Amino acid sequence: MRASAHHAARRRSFSVAGTLLLLATAGCAGPVTGSSDRADEIARLPRALSAAEVEIITANNGFAFDLLMHANRPNDNLLISPLSASMALGMTMNGASGNTWSQMRDMLGVGSLVEEEINASYHSLIELLVGLDPAVETAIGNSVWTRQGFPVHSDFLDTVRDSFHAEAAELDFASPAASMRINEWVKAATNGRIADIVPARIPAAVVMYLINAIYFKGPWTLRFDASDTRPEPFHLDDGSIRTVPLMTLRGDLSHQGNSRFQAVDLPYGGGAFAMTVLLPRHGVSVDDLATSLGSVEWQEIADSFRATEMQLFLPRFRMAYERTLNDDLAALGMVDAFDHRADFTRLSPVDGLLISEVKQKSWVDVNEEGTEAAAATVVAVRETSASVFRADRPFLFLIRERLSGTILFVGKLASPPPG
Repeated sequence: MRASAHHAARRRSFSVAGTLLLLATAGCAGPVTGSSDRADEIARLPRALSAAEVEIITANNGFAFDLLMHANRPNDNLLISPLSASMALGMTMNGASGNTWSQMRDMLGVGSLVEEEINASYHSLIELLVGLDPAVETAIGNSVWTRQGFPVHSDFLDTVRDSFHAEAAELDFASPAASMRINEWVKAATNGRIADIVPARIPAAVVMYLINAIYFKGPWTLRFDASDTRPEPFHLDDGSIRTVPLMTLRGDLSHQGNSRFQAVDLPYGGGAFAMTVLLPRHGVSVDDLATSLGSVEWQEIADSFRATEMQLFLPRFRMAYERTLNDDLAALGMVDAFDHRADFTRLSPVDGLLISEVKQKSWVDVNEEGTEAAAATVVAVRETSASVFRADRPFLFLIRERLSGTILFVGKLASPPPG
């Protein structure tokens, strides 16, 4: 994997929020029969976290559940990497000023930190946790791609290179080779799991793409036996039933529950990484749980697991997901960055820049051996020049003969008819 110009080798690091998986399991008590080739257990970090790092982690977890609440759609699958979105927007924030910068900082939940602390915390947290678990592969890459000839402040590029290990390159966006190179970078950074994050023909108004990519591959600490996997019914919240391959594991697992859900924690490798599965109780829908869960309750969940002898049933599944996050981020308070109020004067001397799109693609494969997951988030920055004309409010119109100057009709569209 090509992680960045400064760090070309594959990087291993810890995902501070993890990937959100909203797929149900079923569990019941049973005998202990699980076995595995266990990796060396990892019981603590190699050093204490700084206060700013703790705040970044806490903010990222809060951002995760904010995104979950706003992005959730009834009866639809969902797969989001809050860390990928946070890092892509964290890079972009270094080019923002005024209210645009303040809204982005508050939306990410780091309102008490100054910019230097935010950047340093992203940087040191990644550096701290590189190679945390040799049995688990977690790679993070960042990149900035600029339209050839477009002026970018050197301070901005220096910051994203130093704090986010970002590769920065200038490309001829009018050439199909530009999108091919960007997409190949994303494909390499996600071990081939995410591709085509930018369109084959880059829109003329786009001047910059800021991209984060995350790749994760971890073997279960306790492996499922593939011979125990059977086709079984999966009961959807709408009452319908679907047959899925259901994996089975008997073992001493971390478990807890309350009146709304039961939870199980499934570790990878040496135990630093885990998948936590929350199964709603009967009468509670997964959508109700998704929209009510918050970072405070999540911390209580994370701190309250206890070892329980049990039998676990978990679907084997593979899923791809894509979402444009503009509306979700605006609902969380990041408003100015998307319209004429945007202030990205620290990014470039060119006036009138705004974010046209924040898009994320994600992919996950959960099987008997473990989990492989990838995500990429792209922030597209474009100019608000005369190339954009959006008639999405009342306007006047005239029909005329141009050579004589004769006006044939004049009108006003104040309330468009439906359809």
